[in-house]
Amino acid sequence: MDLLFIVNKKLAIETVLAQLFIVWALVYLFFLRNKHRTITDFLGKYGIAFAFLISFTATAGSLFYSNVAGYAPCYLCWWQRIFMYPLVIITGLALLKRDRRAVDYILSLAVIGFGISLWHNFIYYYNGGLSVFCDLGAGQVSCVKRYVFELGYVTIPMMALTAFALIITLTIFVKLKDKS
Repeated sequence: MDLLFIVNKKLAIETVLAQLFIVWALVYLFFLRNKHRTITDFLGKYGIAFAFLISFTATAGSLFYSNVAGYAPCYLCWWQRIFMYPLVIITGLALLKRDRRAVDYILSLAVIGFGISLWHNFIYYYNGGLSVFCDLGAGQVSCVKRYVFELGYVTIPMMALTAFALIITLTIFVKLKDKS
């Protein structure tokens, strides 16, 4: 099997599983949190570690797509990378130093990255055109160019949006545990 095929399928399945987890986590946070403290405690305790794994996977995936598969990142992809790549370092250092105060920095970067990614997905799926931030200047790649399309909707912008959303979700659990 082709390496690109395997990576696309693996990341698409991980994206769908992450989205299912986010939906479950939102239902849990709004309706079940007070009944099942052990879940909040578990995700609060290990949320930074999970955020590290997610940011590492997202960073490795973006580097794979640009450096191995040869997909040139668009302007908005670069901006998302600016907010994802430091998350690997910050979450990694927070784990090594057992410093839970880094959660605010993690959350800040993830929220900004999520906003950029949300805009990218909007123009990718709904606008069908280019945005002010992604006009095709000299040598630029279109922000709506489709490199990956798995399971009928999973694209590189969707993977990024999901990674940021999952990091935000996990960070919320960390903050909730630290409050209690």
